[in-house]
Amino acid sequence: MNKKISKTDAEKIINEFFKNIQNKTPKEIKKVKKLAMSKNIALKEKRKLFCKKCLTPYKNPKIRIKNKLKSITCNNCNYISRWKMKN
Repeated sequence: MNKKISKTDAEKIINEFFKNIQNKTPKEIKKVKKLAMSKNIALKEKRKLFCKKCLTPYKNPKIRIKNKLKSITCNNCNYISRWKMKN
């Protein structure tokens, strides 16, 4: 990736990347995450599309909801991501 890239161009690259995340590798996800961090761009809801630990995109994950907590289990590493549910 080019070092001299504007924040708006970086946002466009990130949005295009996440449109087709199912065919991406953890290495590519790591690059995009690093780009977002370097340009101070929040991924917001996009960070829930891949595992926090192994960076693989979720493909048919196990989802459980209990006590306003959404638990997503990664099929690759069995890591459990927990997110608060909105009212």
